[in-house]
Amino acid sequence: MDWFKFDFNFEEGAIRIGRLTITSDQINDLLWTIARVVLIIVCMYISIKLGSKIIEKTLNKQKKLKFSLDEKKARTLGAILKSILRYSVYFIGVSAILSIVLGGISLTLAGIGGVAIGLGAQNLVKDVINGFFILFEDQYAVGDYITIEAKSGIVESIELRITKLRDFSGDLHIIPNGLITNVTNHSRGNMRVMVEVDISYEEDTYKAMDVLKEACSQFANENKNMVEGPKVVGVSALKDSGVTIKIVGKAKAMTQWECENQLRARLKKALDDANIEIAYPVTKIVNYNFRKEV
Repeated sequence: MDWFKFDFNFEEGAIRIGRLTITSDQINDLLWTIARVVLIIVCMYISIKLGSKIIEKTLNKQKKLKFSLDEKKARTLGAILKSILRYSVYFIGVSAILSIVLGGISLTLAGIGGVAIGLGAQNLVKDVINGFFILFEDQYAVGDYITIEAKSGIVESIELRITKLRDFSGDLHIIPNGLITNVTNHSRGNMRVMVEVDISYEEDTYKAMDVLKEACSQFANENKNMVEGPKVVGVSALKDSGVTIKIVGKAKAMTQWECENQLRARLKKALDDANIEIAYPVTKIVNYNFRKEV
């Protein structure tokens, strides 16, 4: 029950908790250590916030210069600089805290800890090196639509160690740069627009194609995202329910889905105005009368 005894000695300036004696000097050292650690953490927080603001303002100012980066590259550079800032501040801050808290640790224990940290940092070094190659080779940028190891999405952030992808369902994929070996970038260059329309076998195929050509011509003049076409290629398939007519074109990157949706609506309206029936499955019931011969 000695551990539950508490005593404060005013003459010695010490606190006794059971068999443990804590002197006033030890208490002052502990409070001073805590104060320094808290001060370092506050400085780390302020440094990251202030540095991020400076990076954002600098990138916004460069847009007004004669030779400036485009929006995607500016956002990518900003994400990288912020990542470097965070890692640098974390490294310096944690090193300072460890030197304060573990200032009296033996060199042997410090050497063992250094080896352990070195072994654990191998993957980190691999991620950072691969991240530098991704940036140097300009494989992708923030805002690009890419596929990495069967994960597709919009690049939300590129950092020294990781790449963040946001897919169309809203899920965020965090991929270490060291694991990235194959990348498919869907945002470099113009993208294909393809729409297939099925018309009934009873309709005149050539008349339907003329109607679709006129609708495509109007759509190309009105839609600024279309770079080439759209144009009617011709009959691409003969299905059970009707004839398939293919329309293809090219649109600006990341606008191909919107163009396809708008084009389908325009083609549907053009066919309706021309009284051309779109194919749909039809079930026919045939009655056979069987007579039993005597």
